[in-house]
Amino acid sequence: MTATINRRMLLTAAGSAALLGGVSRAYGGEPGPGASPAELLRGGWRPSREDKALVGRWARDTWRSIVAMTDERTGLPADNIGESVSHPTRSSYTSPTNIGGYLWSTVVARHLGIISPQESLRRITQTLTTMKNVVHHEPSGMFFNWYDEATGEVRYVDPDGTKPITPFVSSVDNGWFACALMVVRNAEPRARALADSLLDKMNFAYYYNPAARPGGLMRGGFFETPPPDEETEKGNHAGTGPDVYYRKFHYDTLNTEARIAGYVGFALGQVPHTQYFATYRTFPDSCDWSWVEQKPKGVHRTYLGLDVFEGTYSYRGMRLVPSWGGDMFESLMPDLFVPESTWAPRSWAINHPLTVRAQIEHGLDEAKYGYWGFSPASNPKGGYSVYGVEPIGMDPGGYPSDLEGTNFDAGFEGCRDGVNPHPTYGDGVVTPHAAFLAMSYAPRQAIENLSRIETKLHAYGAGGFYDSVAVKSGLIAKRYLSLDQAMVMGAIGNVFGNDLIRRSFADRRAERGIRPVISLERFESGLA
Repeated sequence: MTATINRRMLLTAAGSAALLGGVSRAYGGEPGPGASPAELLRGGWRPSREDKALVGRWARDTWRSIVAMTDERTGLPADNIGESVSHPTRSSYTSPTNIGGYLWSTVVARHLGIISPQESLRRITQTLTTMKNVVHHEPSGMFFNWYDEATGEVRYVDPDGTKPITPFVSSVDNGWFACALMVVRNAEPRARALADSLLDKMNFAYYYNPAARPGGLMRGGFFETPPPDEETEKGNHAGTGPDVYYRKFHYDTLNTEARIAGYVGFALGQVPHTQYFATYRTFPDSCDWSWVEQKPKGVHRTYLGLDVFEGTYSYRGMRLVPSWGGDMFESLMPDLFVPESTWAPRSWAINHPLTVRAQIEHGLDEAKYGYWGFSPASNPKGGYSVYGVEPIGMDPGGYPSDLEGTNFDAGFEGCRDGVNPHPTYGDGVVTPHAAFLAMSYAPRQAIENLSRIETKLHAYGAGGFYDSVAVKSGLIAKRYLSLDQAMVMGAIGNVFGNDLIRRSFADRRAERGIRPVISLERFESGLA
C-alpha cells in the first residue's frame, strides 16, 4: 500500500483504527453499522463480561485511593499518598489539576455505581464550595498552583518544604480545573450553578500573548507579585485588573498537555483560533535546529493565514507528530476531554492511534520489556521522573523509557550524525496510567498489559495500580498520585461509560469553540 493510499484511508475514523496494524487485528472484528465514533476508533471492540468485571474492580480500588487522598473537611485531594489507603499519609499540598481530577473522578465513580448520586453531589458540592472560598487571583478568576489540602490555604513553601515560593498561577493547571468544571456542569446539573460561579470568572485571555509569534502563544503563567528569585515581564494581556508578572515562557509546541489551556480558551471565547496554528508540530527542518534528536519531514500548509510546517518524525514504519517527551500523558490526556479524533479526523484521529502503536511496539518489540506504557510518574527508586518513547519525542535531553536513562539520538540528516541511533535498553519503567490512556485506541491490548502488570509484576495494592514499576528489577513505586489516578478514572469513564467525560465536556459551546479550528488541519502522519 502506498503512502498516498494510506493518507486517503486515514481520513475516516475507521481508517485510524487500522493504523494500529497488527494490534488492531486482535480487536475481534470490524465495527458494525451504526457504531459510534469511539467504537470505530476501537475497531468495533466491545467489552466482555469479564472485561467489565476486571476493569470495574480496578475502578473501585482506584477510587479507594482517591478517597484516601481527600481531606474530609475541605474535599480537597492531596497530591499523593503512600502505599496505605487505610491510614494514608497525605502530601500536605495539592493543585488545581489534582482538584479537577478528583471532580471528574467523582463523576465517573457515580456513573459506574461505585458511589450513589447523593454521595457524588455531596462530594462535588463540598469541593466546589471550598474552591469558591480559597484565596485566588480574583481579577482572572484563576487559582494558585499550590494549596494545603487540609486547610485550603495557599502554600508559600515549595512542595518539598525546603524553600519559600511566590504563588504562581499556571495556565495548564487552571486549564485542567476548568475542564473539570465543564464536565461537572453537564454531568451533575444539580451542581451546575456552583460550577458556573467559578468557571464564569476564569479568563484565559490573561495567558494569551498576541505578540509572542504571529498568531499568538499561551504563556506558562504569572505571579500576582514579583518573585524575588526570577526575572519576569510585567503586563496584562487581558486588560482587566492590575498588571501581573509573567514568567518568561510560552508553550510553543502543539502536541503537549498544554494545548488544553488553548482549547478551554477557545471554548469560552477568550483566545483566538490563530493560537492553535502558531505552535510547532515539529521544529523546522533546517540545520539551525539540528540540536533535536531527529530531522523532521513534512510540508507547509496555510491555516487562518498562518504558515504551518506539518512536520513529522519517523519511527518503525510510521510518521507521526511527536510530543515533547514521547509520553502518553502529553499526547492523550487532552483527548480525555476534547474528542480530538472525532473533531479532527485528518490530524488527531491519525496521530493518536500511531502514538499508541509506537508505545506498544517500543515496549514489546524494540526494547523488549514485555510491557508497555511510558509517561512521567514516580521513580521506582524514589522521587519523580519523566518517562517516554524517546524516538517520538522532541526533547533533546530525552524522556527515557528505562531506569538507566538510555538516550536515543538519530542525528539530523545533512547537519550532524547521530550519537546513539540504535540504543540498547535496560530496566524499563512502565506507568499504568499510560496504558489506561491508550485504552480508547487499543482496549484489548491495554487490558491485557495491565492484567500482566498486576499479576506478574505485582504493581497493585488496595488503592489500585501503584504509580510505576521497573520491569526487570521488579522495583515498584508504591504510592498513589492524585493526577495519575484521575487519569485512570477518566479513561475508564470514557471506554466503559460511552465517552462519559468527553460527552460531558463537549457541549455545544465547547464544540463551537474548538471543533472548527482543529477540524481544519491535515497532519502528514501515517504509515511510511
